[in-house]
Amino acid sequence: MSIVLVTGATGFVGRTLCDILIQAGYEVRMALRNRGNTVPQPGRSEVLVGDISGETAWDRALQNVQLVVHAAGRAHVLKDTAENAHLYERVNAEATRALCAASVRAGVKRFVYLSSIKVNGEQTGERPFTSEDVPNPQDPYALSKLHAENSVREAAAGTQMEVAIVRPPLVYGPGVRANFLRLLQLIERGYPLPFGSIDNRRSLVGVWNLCDLVMHLLSCPLASGKVWLIADDESLATRELLVRIAHAMDLKLRLVPVPAAVLRIAGGLLGKRAEVDRMCGSLLVDAGPTRRELNWTAPLSVDEGLARTVRWYRASGGTRGT
Repeated sequence: MSIVLVTGATGFVGRTLCDILIQAGYEVRMALRNRGNTVPQPGRSEVLVGDISGETAWDRALQNVQLVVHAAGRAHVLKDTAENAHLYERVNAEATRALCAASVRAGVKRFVYLSSIKVNGEQTGERPFTSEDVPNPQDPYALSKLHAENSVREAAAGTQMEVAIVRPPLVYGPGVRANFLRLLQLIERGYPLPFGSIDNRRSLVGVWNLCDLVMHLLSCPLASGKVWLIADDESLATRELLVRIAHAMDLKLRLVPVPAAVLRIAGGLLGKRAEVDRMCGSLLVDAGPTRRELNWTAPLSVDEGLARTVRWYRASGGTRGT
């Protein structure tokens, strides 16, 4: 039985990933920042690594490990201060470099790194992002993810360790935060939403589909040495996403047709221009090569993923629980 070291194991993606890997028969070793409230379960063990950086000692965590999924990192924070830019480099880039080097020394066979579509850029026009695009990171978070990708490639070059990099767009599912969680709250409260005139397209991915691809990348012979883009089978306009969420909640949706230019002006005045740009702009991902070359199919539709997310939201207390 192969042992998989999963970093970020108690995070948004990591929790679901560990469950899926265990169900598939892998033995999971969870690299933890702190002990927290985790409960030992069959098929998984824990190792404490603390706050990750370029100085983290990984040797104990990597003993007898054949596979690594690196999902830990400093997440993108809206309106983060310039003073925190170095934290993205420390946690996302430097820690990844150290983990890759330690993985090579430990004889790890395959290393899967969870990056971000933000490495490609913030918005697309008519042409979707592809894995062949020249990177165009727009903020310290995206730049740190690009540096981490480069570290993965450099550490593995000339060694027996195979690597695969995944760049997901917005991920939703149990534990989702930020804009997606706010949409759930606003729809539940019945507020009118000013996105009835927004004609955009955005790719997104359910956490279950992302984790299924990651598991596929651990064993697929064709996966090594490439960047893989992922998205659900459908891309949605913002207004269509809101309609689908409301349907999953069995609630009526009140959409108001406000021009995108007016929303952007209002967002600028309220200090929320970045959030409004994401709601009004397009970000399309070409995941076709991932499906074709890896012979991989997303197991969940958008509607089923949204339904599962709504069930989690309601079970966690909905608006009251946030």
